[in-house]
Amino acid sequence: MISVNLKAAGEFIPESLYNEFKEKAYKALDTVLDGTGAGNDFLGWVTLPSEIDDKLIESCNEVVARWKGKVEVVVVVGIGGSYLGTKCAVEALSHSFASAMPSENPKIVYAGHNMSEDYAAELLEYLEGKNFAIVVISKSGTTTEPAIAFRLLKDYLESKFGKEIARERIVAVTDAARGALRTLATQEGYTTFVIPDNVGGRFSVLTPVGLLPIALAGFDIRKMAEGAQAMQKACAEKSDGNPAIMYAAARNVLYSLGKKIEILVNYNPKLQYLGEWWKQLYGESEGKDGKGIFPASVNFSTDLHSMGQYIQDGERTMFETNVLVKNQKHTVTIGSDAQNLDGLNFLVGKRVEEINQKAQLGTRLAHTDGGVPNLEIEMDRIDEYNMGELFYMFEIACGISGYILGVNPFDQPGVEAYKKNMFALLDKPGHEAASKEIKARLGL
Repeated sequence: MISVNLKAAGEFIPESLYNEFKEKAYKALDTVLDGTGAGNDFLGWVTLPSEIDDKLIESCNEVVARWKGKVEVVVVVGIGGSYLGTKCAVEALSHSFASAMPSENPKIVYAGHNMSEDYAAELLEYLEGKNFAIVVISKSGTTTEPAIAFRLLKDYLESKFGKEIARERIVAVTDAARGALRTLATQEGYTTFVIPDNVGGRFSVLTPVGLLPIALAGFDIRKMAEGAQAMQKACAEKSDGNPAIMYAAARNVLYSLGKKIEILVNYNPKLQYLGEWWKQLYGESEGKDGKGIFPASVNFSTDLHSMGQYIQDGERTMFETNVLVKNQKHTVTIGSDAQNLDGLNFLVGKRVEEINQKAQLGTRLAHTDGGVPNLEIEMDRIDEYNMGELFYMFEIACGISGYILGVNPFDQPGVEAYKKNMFALLDKPGHEAASKEIKARLGL
C-alpha cells in the first residue's frame, strides 16, 4: 500500500497546525465523498475504481486481441489528461529501452498533444511502411490539437489501407451521445469507448482514456484497477493513516507558511512522466482565484546537477515531495577494479540501488538543512497494481486539497483564454469582433 511519511518535514510542520489542517482535510474528504462542493458534477472519478468491471476490461482486451500481430504501432491522439496518464503509466511500466527493442506488443506513440509541424511531418514519416492503428480520445472531437492530428492521421491511414481497413484500425474514446467525434464514429462504424460525462480529463486515466492504450501496450489493466480499488477503500477512511489526508493536510500547512512551490521528486527515471501527469492534475485543479501551489518536477539524481543548486540555496519558497520505490525489479552490484583509478572500490559489492538510496537520504538531509521541507510518498514497486494505487491517491488528495484551498478543483476557466485568442487570430467563424480587436492590439 502507498504510504506517506512526514518525518523529514517534521521541523517545518508544527503539530498544532498539522492537526488543524487534518481536520480541514477530513471535512474536505466528506465534501468530496458526499458530492456537496463546487464542481460536484465532475466527481465520477471518486467511485470509478470500484466501477471498473469485467465487461470494460474484456472490451479493452478484445481490441488488444484484434490488433495483435497485425498492428505494429498505435498512435494515441489526445492532449492533457487524454495523453499524460497513458504516457505516465506506459513509461513507468515499460523496459527503459523499449523503443529500441523488439516486442510482441505494438509500440505506443502520441499525437495531438502539440501543434508542431515538424512533429506531425516526422510522425507521418515514421509511420511510412508500418501497420498502424489510431486511438483517438476527445469528448467533443473539436479540441484543436487532437482534431488536427486526427484529421491528418485518418487521411493518411485511409490513403494507405483504404477505408474498410482503416475503419477496423480506428477506435474512438469519446462522449456517449454527442459531439463531432461521436457523430463521425457512428457514421464510420468505429469501435467506441465512453468517457463518462462526470469525469474531467485530468482525472480520466482509470477510464478507457487510459485503460485501453495501457492494455494495448501490453500491461495488465485488471491489476491496475485492483490497486486503485484498494486505494479507494483506504482513502475513504477518516484515519491518521489515510495517505491522501496526510498528503493534502501537510502540503496545505506548508502553503500556509509561505511555501508556494511544490517539487515532485523521483529517483527512478521510469517515473519521469508521473511528474508531468501530476503537474496537470494539481496545476489545473488548484491554480485559480489567485491561489494555488505551483507544481514543478525534477528527476534525481540527474537534476541535482542542474536544479540542485537552486533548490539548495535559492529563494526559500518551495518544498519537495519525494516519490520513492521500495523494491526494484533488478539487481546490479559494483565490481572491483585493480587500478581503482575512479576511487570507487569502497563501493565493491554494493547494489546500485543502495547507492541511489544513500543519494536520496543525503539529498533530503542537505535540502532540509537548507530550509526545504521534504515529504515522502513510498510505493512498494513499479507495477500495474502500485500505479493504480498511486493514480487514485493523488486524485483524491487533489480534490481534498482544492477544497481546503477554497477553490473549485474540477473546472479550468483559465485554459479557455488562449483558445479564444487563437481562434480570433485564425479568423474562425463567430470570432470576427474579437479578431479585429486582437489584431489591432498586436499591430497585425
